[in-house]
Amino acid sequence: MNEPVLVLNRNYEPLHICNTRRAVGLIMVGKAEIVENGRGHIRTVNALFPRPSVIRLNHLVKRPHPRVKLSKREVFRRDNYRCQYCGQESGHLTIDHVVPRRSGGGYAWTNLVAACPACNRRKGSRPLSDAHMHLLRPPFEPTASATYLFGRHATHYHEWGRYLDGW
Repeated sequence: MNEPVLVLNRNYEPLHICNTRRAVGLIMVGKAEIVENGRGHIRTVNALFPRPSVIRLNHLVKRPHPRVKLSKREVFRRDNYRCQYCGQESGHLTIDHVVPRRSGGGYAWTNLVAACPACNRRKGSRPLSDAHMHLLRPPFEPTASATYLFGRHATHYHEWGRYLDGW
């Protein structure tokens, strides 16, 4: 009952991921309908209910365009878990401010990169030019596409692919 279920808006836009229990509740009260049932059934004493994989809301939810929240994990994800100075792939990365905070560099997508501890120590709190270092690619804010937001689940639930690709 805790498996993830993709929730689509009325216009088939991916909105959210909820668990099976919540999805069945939405279906039972008439707020959603099953679009994909790839997981069998839920058996109770008196009835047999389909176990949803993808549901669609019966009403349109208006919401602003989503943005990726700035966090350490998302910076690592954007940079593919690679140091942006030497290119080393590692599980032990740190966050580096391209423009040091003491020089006015803020906490923003365009100022934060993943760095290995050695490169971060080498750069220190100096600008790139003073440290004689360069970035492999400039930092940017990732777009909040459905594939980016929900893509990690799509590898396990192949039936979600057609709903994530168009957004």
